[in-house]
Amino acid sequence: MVNNINGQNQPNNVATNAKQQRAELQRNEASNTTAKPQAQAKAAADSVSLTPQAQQLKGLQEKAQQAPSFDSKKVDELKKAIAEGKYQVDSEKLAKNIAAFEFDLFG
Repeated sequence: MVNNINGQNQPNNVATNAKQQRAELQRNEASNTTAKPQAQAKAAADSVSLTPQAQQLKGLQEKAQQAPSFDSKKVDELKKAIAEGKYQVDSEKLAKNIAAFEFDLFG
């Protein structure tokens, strides 16, 4: 537990801080009542734009959602081949597929 040497965590100080915060909010609300028409007009003109990275992530997410699920028959065949020691890895083909995947992923 961390002790605050300034006494900020004392019950009296917490209550005082809460009162001060409420008073500040009330002052802000009072000053905002005259600015609301301007704020509403400004809010209508606001817009949002995505960064290129966010757009790329959105595209990747859409691709992932459209991708078909795995082929359970093929998975079973691979498991059987691995268990029997018949599965051979073609390292050159694997390297090409990894490179193609990274190229598709990162452009």
